[in-house]
Parts: sequence; C-alpha cells; structure tokens
Amino acid sequence: MLNITPARVGIATPESSCGSLSRRSFLGSTAAGLTASSLTPSLAFAAQELNILVWCDHADTKLLLPFEEKYGVKVNSKVYEGTGTALSILEQSAPGDWDVLVVDAPDVPQVASLGILEELSEDIAPWGDIFPRLADAPWTRIDGKVYAIPEKFGYYGFCYNKNVVDPADARRGDIAWNSKYKGRIGVYDYYFPVMQMVGLSIGKTPSEITYDDLGIIRERLLEMRPNVRTVGDIVSVQNALVTGSVDVIVGGAEFTVSNLIPTNPHLDWVIADSGGLIWNQGIGILADSSRKELAADFLRWILSPAGQGSLATSECFWAMPASRAASLSADQKAILRWDEQENFLASSHFSLLPEPDMDFEMLDIWTEFLQS
Repeated sequence: MLNITPARVGIATPESSCGSLSRRSFLGSTAAGLTASSLTPSLAFAAQELNILVWCDHADTKLLLPFEEKYGVKVNSKVYEGTGTALSILEQSAPGDWDVLVVDAPDVPQVASLGILEELSEDIAPWGDIFPRLADAPWTRIDGKVYAIPEKFGYYGFCYNKNVVDPADARRGDIAWNSKYKGRIGVYDYYFPVMQMVGLSIGKTPSEITYDDLGIIRERLLEMRPNVRTVGDIVSVQNALVTGSVDVIVGGAEFTVSNLIPTNPHLDWVIADSGGLIWNQGIGILADSSRKELAADFLRWILSPAGQGSLATSECFWAMPASRAASLSADQKAILRWDEQENFLASSHFSLLPEPDMDFEMLDIWTEFLQS
C-alpha cells in the first residue's frame, strides 16, 4: 500500500506537512486531555502498572476500567499524534518505560524494522473475527511475522446534512462538483486523502496515481472550488456542518460525525458506491517492555467483543471495530453502517502516503487549491 520514508516515521508527518489538524490530532486535542494520564518518560513506573502510548480513543475510562479491575492494575496512557511523535517519545524514554503502542497500521513495517515492536504470537488475536480485508492487509504480517494487530478502522468519504442533501448524490461520489451544492461544501484540509478521493472520481486508485495523473487531479480540484465554502481542519468543518454553514464535508466520514449523530440526527455519512479510502490502526507490544504478559492480556482485552465495542464508540471518536464480534447496540451499528461494511470494504482502497517527490508535487497543487 505505502512505502514509508524515514522522514515520515522520524520527523515529519502528513499532519504537520499540510499545516492543518489531521483526523488524529484534532481528536486528540479535543478529547484526550480529559482522560489520558500525563506522563513524563523518565518516571519510574510501579510493577503493577501498564504504560500505553496510544491514540485518544484508548484513554476512555469505559475501555480501561474493566481491564484495571480484572487484573488489579493501573493503566497509564499517554496520547500522541503521528508516528514521528511516538518515536520521539520512545527515544526520550528509558527502556521498558512503555509497554503497548498503538500505531497507524501502514507504519508497522517501518516501526518493526527499527526493532521497537515485539513479534506477537498468532494466537493472541481472534483472527476469525477480524474483517478479512484487514487481516490480509500487507502490513499485518511482515515476512510472515505479526507485530501489530488490526483493531479499528474507518474511511475518508462524505458527511452531510440529510435534511437537505440527497444521499444518492453523495453515493455517486461527485457531490463536490454538483452545482446543487454551490457554496455548501466543506473540505477537510488533509491533502493526500482528499486528492486520492479526487483520483477515485477519475477512476484512479491510490496505487495507480502517477505524476501523469496529477494534472487532471489539479483540474478537478480547481473545478470543485466554486462549490466550496470552507476548507479547514476537522473541528472547523465539523462545526460548519453542525451549525448549517455547509451541508457536506468532503474527506470526513464516521470519525467526524458518528458520535454526534445521537444528538444531531440530521447528520449522516457515507462513502461513494465506487469506493472510499480506508484508514486503519494497529496495536502491538514494545520489544523492551518488562510487562509483556500483562501487555498481551491488554491486547486480548482490546480485541475482545467488549473491548472492541468500547473502543469503537469511544468518547474521543467513533469508528469501525476490526472485529465482527464487537459488542455494539443496534443503534450503534446503524450509525456505523454495520450492514454495509462488507460492501464498503470490498469497494474501498487503503489510503496511501505518496513517495517524497510526488508528495511535494501534491502539496504544491493543494496549496494552489487553497489559495484559488
């Protein structure tokens, strides 16, 4: 899916490159501070504590408390955004300070190559319950070895106000160019997934996009501009949708509105019938952890039906659990479009980070789009 460059995992991240808040950085800044422990890497941790370096959705009390009560331990969580940030934290920490790492799944091969992740036993995961598309993803096994288990995923697609937007327009995938919505479109300011969505609209999957396709992608972006009222980070476009300033968000999906739908029933999300873009995250054990058995128990809890249900519906953000056995209510499944997941996965593509040279060209085009 994606060739990860050292710049991505070591210093720069897609989030920082585009100068806007990413899905994870927005979610982390709005929710994680309320629930995550603030830890200094140099602290000496007690033997009956588990220390996890994670995204904000793992800091919820409803996810951690059952595990803490069962094992009589305290889980200390530190939330980060971007793989480069996680590696920086680990570099500044003493060996054994951290036990569990949640990571953007496509980054797993590069992180594992650094010797950071422990090889996991195959029986640690309920593979029969995990959606096959995730279980068979190229980064799930590296040279036949497992270093991180798929635990949660979602899409880049469309969010909309269903009181004024015809869902069929969104499902066609060309809503951003539909004159019915002139001045009513919000765009998530995250260049490469949105540009890959534009690529899908011209029949190019992320892995098929070449330099020769950037011209037509640029033209399509600029053609979209008259319909666009705002381009911003998730918090900006989310607020615009909730308040009615825009009717559609291009690049948003379940992670943007699912946890808002119970109190804002006019909101909904979908991907195009031609397919969306998949993001996904994995969870692993750090190689220098001195609490690997407890860490393995934590992974098993996260991957259990109850753990998957709590993770999928965290206060921070909702998204699809990797396990088809997740404990979710009928209402929660409806919001997450549970019954459509098999079709969604079959028609969608994993979002790819471009190679550095193409990344530069895409950023240049995106800047032109923002300034046009």
